[in-house]
Amino acid sequence: MFLIQEELKKLPTCPGVYLMHDADDTIIYVGKAVNLRNRVRSYFRESTNKSPKIQKMVTLIARFEYIVTDSELEALVLENNLIKEYSPKYNTMLKDDKTYPYIKVTMGEDYPRVLFSREMKKDKSRYFGPYTSAAAVKDTIELINKLYQLRTCNKKFPRDFGVERPCLNYHIKQCTAPCQGTVSKEAYHQQIEKAMEFLNGNYGIILDELEAKMTEASENLEFEEAIRYRELLQSVRAVSQKQKITDSDGEDKDVIALAKEDEDAVVQVFFIRGGRLIGREHFYMTHVSDESKAEILQSFVQQFYSGTPFIPRELMLQYEIKEGEVIEQWLTEKKGSRVHLRVPKIGTKEKLVELAAQNAGLVLSRDRERIKREEGRTIGAVKEICELLGLPGIQRMEAYDISNISGFANVGSMVVYEKGKPKRSDYRKFRIKSVSGPDDYACMHEVLERRFLHGIRESEAGDKELDSFTRFPDLILMDGGRGQVNIALEVLKDLDISIPVCGMVKDDNHRTRGLYYNNVEIPIDKTSEGFRLITRIQDEAHRFAIEYHRSLRSKGQVKSVLDDIPGIGPARRKALMRYYKSLEDIRNATAEELSRVPELNIRTAEEIYRFFHQL
Repeated sequence: MFLIQEELKKLPTCPGVYLMHDADDTIIYVGKAVNLRNRVRSYFRESTNKSPKIQKMVTLIARFEYIVTDSELEALVLENNLIKEYSPKYNTMLKDDKTYPYIKVTMGEDYPRVLFSREMKKDKSRYFGPYTSAAAVKDTIELINKLYQLRTCNKKFPRDFGVERPCLNYHIKQCTAPCQGTVSKEAYHQQIEKAMEFLNGNYGIILDELEAKMTEASENLEFEEAIRYRELLQSVRAVSQKQKITDSDGEDKDVIALAKEDEDAVVQVFFIRGGRLIGREHFYMTHVSDESKAEILQSFVQQFYSGTPFIPRELMLQYEIKEGEVIEQWLTEKKGSRVHLRVPKIGTKEKLVELAAQNAGLVLSRDRERIKREEGRTIGAVKEICELLGLPGIQRMEAYDISNISGFANVGSMVVYEKGKPKRSDYRKFRIKSVSGPDDYACMHEVLERRFLHGIRESEAGDKELDSFTRFPDLILMDGGRGQVNIALEVLKDLDISIPVCGMVKDDNHRTRGLYYNNVEIPIDKTSEGFRLITRIQDEAHRFAIEYHRSLRSKGQVKSVLDDIPGIGPARRKALMRYYKSLEDIRNATAEELSRVPELNIRTAEEIYRFFHQL
C-alpha cells in the first residue's frame, strides 16, 4: 500500500520531475521542481493556497512517483517529454500538433535541389521557413525551379552523368540538364545562390533581370519568350507582395501573445524571418481555467518549442514568464546559439505583440462556439457512448465491415476513430485469404484474427512506433448485431485479449437503430450526438470496405488473391488457375502437389502454401 505521508518523508531535496497517479494508476499531472521535497509536499499542506483545479487534482492522487535529474534544465526537458507522452488531465495542454513546411536546399549535393520538407535535420542542407501554408511553399518551389532552371530529379552525380536522355524540363527550358554535363558545377551553384537570395526576400535583382529579358525578347519579336518572362515576373511580384516588412533589424523572431476567456485560451504566433512576416498561426490551449496568462504562455513556449525543429533568435512575449532564464537556457542549447526571451514595453515591437494579442482575441471570439459544437460532435459524443455502455472512458474506437459480391473478392475494412474523430492514417484494408464464398462471419473472424495477431507480434518485437496495429482500441464496433459481436468475442477470447465489443444494429431499412452490448440491444436517442457519431462510424466502415472492393473490381482483380503471394505474377497465376479448378483446390493443395504445376518450382510452391496456411 502507498502511504502518501510516509512517502513524502522520503522525497529528496534535489531537482527532478514528479508524476501524480489516480486510483486507476492514470497519470493526472506532471510537474518539475528545483527541490522535489518542498514542491511535492506543498500539494498536501492545507496551509498552502491552491487553485480550485489543483485542489480537485489533489483529492484524486492515490500515489506519486518522481525522477531525479542533475539540474533544473534537465527537469524542464523531461517534464516536456512526459507531458507530451501522457497528456495528463490537469496539465495545461497545447491542443494543436502541427508540423510546418520548410524549403530545403540540398547543399550537400554536387548539384543541389530545392525541396519541400516537413522536418529540419542537422545536415549540410540550408532550410528556409517555417511557413504556414504548404500550398504556398510548393508554389514558391515551383517558381524558383522555373526562374533558375534547377533540377528536380533524384539522380546521383557523378554516377548518373549521361546515363539517360535529358527529361522534358530541359526541352521546355526549366532545367539546365546537369545530368548531361551541359552546365558546370560552378555555374549551377551561382543559380543556387541566386535562389537562396530569393528565399531570403531579395526580390529586386530577379525582378530587374526578368524585366530586362522580357523587354529584350519583345524587341527581338520572340513573343513566346516575352510571355514566359512576363508570367514569371507576375509570379515573383505576387510572392514579394505577400511579404510584409515588420522589423528593420532583419532578425528571425516569433511574436507570441494570447487571449483567455473562462476555460478557453488561444495563443497567436507571428513568424518573422529575415525581418519579414512569413505567416501566422493560432493554437488552442486546454485545462487553463485556473491558470494565469503568464502561466499559459510559459506552458505554450515549453510545449511548442520542444516539438518544432526551428527556433528563432528571439521570442517576443506578451508577459514575463516565471522560469524565463531556464527556458532561455534550454532553447539556447536546443538551437545551438543564443536565444533571447523579451517582453517589449514600447515602440514598434510592443505594437507587434499587441497586434498578436488582438488577433488571438478575434480568433477566440470567432471560434468559441464552433469549438464547442465540434467538441459536442466528437468528445461529447464519445462521452455519451461511454455513459450508454457504462464504460469508464474511450479514446480509440475501431469499426469493422466486410464487402463482397456473391462471395467474390471478399474484403474487410478497419476504420479508426480517436476522440470522436477519424484517424485515417490508421485505417486498414484486408483481402480475405481463407474464405471463398459469401460467409461474412468467417471473413470477419479472419480479419480480426489477423489484426490482433499482427498487433501482438509487433508489440512483442518492440516495434510499437512502427505499426498502428500495436495500439489496441478501447472499444470495438461491429457492423451488425449478435452474430458479428460473438465472432469478435470468440477471437479476443482465443487471443486472451479483453476489449469491449459492441454491435451497431440496423433496422429493416438499413438505418442504425441501436447498439448490441453484453447480450442486450440498447436503444439510442436518434437526436443525440452519440447516435450521430455511431452512424458516421458505421457509414465510414462501410464506405471504406466498398471502395476497396470497387477498386479491386475496376482493376479486373476479382478472384486475384493469388496476386498477393510473393513470386506470383500474371503468368503463374494463369498456370495455377488452369491446373486447378478453383481457388479452394489451390488452398487445400500441399506444397509438393503445387510444385507439379509446370511453371512453378518448389520454392514458389512452398511460398503459396505458407500464404494460405499462415495468417
